[in-house]
Amino acid sequence: MAKWREITTLDEWKDVYATSEQRPVVLFKHSTACPVSAAALEEFDDYLGGQPREDVEYVLVKVIESRPVSNQIAEDLSLKHASPQIMRIEKKEQTWNSSHWSITKKHMTAVLD
Repeated sequence: MAKWREITTLDEWKDVYATSEQRPVVLFKHSTACPVSAAALEEFDDYLGGQPREDVEYVLVKVIESRPVSNQIAEDLSLKHASPQIMRIEKKEQTWNSSHWSITKKHMTAVLD
């Protein structure tokens, strides 16, 4: 079973962003104050509980608690902020993203595997 790791600092984001040059990153932006985001996080955890790709780094950012990180991600990827939001980053480019009720285990399996 794969597990996500939380990033909370701009330096951690810079490292994750650099990592995307070598291997894909799936990043989940989570709002701890939103029930839609809580449901999406459950779907993300269900996806990771299956057999997701092992060559991918899975990362979570809490958008309220780590606002500067969340804002920098949106800026670096030229991607309008949403939460919940999930994205795949490869070679410092966002190659897929989804938000809100579209974040499901079924959708992630179809796109990410």
